[in-house]
Amino acid sequence: MAERHQLSYEEARDELIEVVRTLEQGGTTLEESLTLWERGEALAKACQEWLDGARKRLDDAIEADDRE
Repeated sequence: MAERHQLSYEEARDELIEVVRTLEQGGTTLEESLTLWERGEALAKACQEWLDGARKRLDDAIEADDRE
C-alpha cells in the first residue's frame, strides 16, 4: 500500500485523530465531511496494516525463538 510507505504509523494515527476531532466538531459541509471520512478510512487502514505487520514480525520472532 503506497500510503503506508508515505506515513509512519504515528503520523497516520495522529492525522486520524485530527480527522476524527474535525468530524466531531461539526461545522463542515457535507462534501468536506465525506472527504474527511474517506481520508479517515484510508488512515485507519494504513494504521491497521502497520499493526498487522508488527504483529507478524512479533509472531515470526517468537516462532523462530521457539525453534532454537
